[in-house]
Amino acid sequence: MKVRDCMSTEVVTSNLRDGLRQTFFRMRERKIRHMPVVGDHDELVGIISDRDLRQPDWVATEENVGHYYLLDNAHKVEDAMTPQPITITPDADIGAAADIMVQHKFGALPVVDQSSGNRVVGIISAIDLLRALRNQTA
Repeated sequence: MKVRDCMSTEVVTSNLRDGLRQTFFRMRERKIRHMPVVGDHDELVGIISDRDLRQPDWVATEENVGHYYLLDNAHKVEDAMTPQPITITPDADIGAAADIMVQHKFGALPVVDQSSGNRVVGIISAIDLLRALRNQTA
């Protein structure tokens, strides 16, 4: 089975200059945990996850977990994202996607079309892989 067979194609993306507060609430509203970040020409430049928005040092010392997330629009996505993320292509085998995700402990991988300047065409998550496994074993 190929990545294209189980990836999500309705990808919600973020821009480098989006505020972290608006990004957090967009992720929450859409019930997603990973968002590819695109540049001015719609090319993939990074990925941001709900984990990137957390302040783990505060959690360890702060009893008030209301500060658990950076919800300030003064901070931009480019300040918290992972730049130049590892990607996969739609024609790759889902086993390759699973290997990368397990090796790096990723929850998702951006799927890009390398022939069009690394344009995001999908995202594959651990849930997508589990769904594919369930469908294969049903």
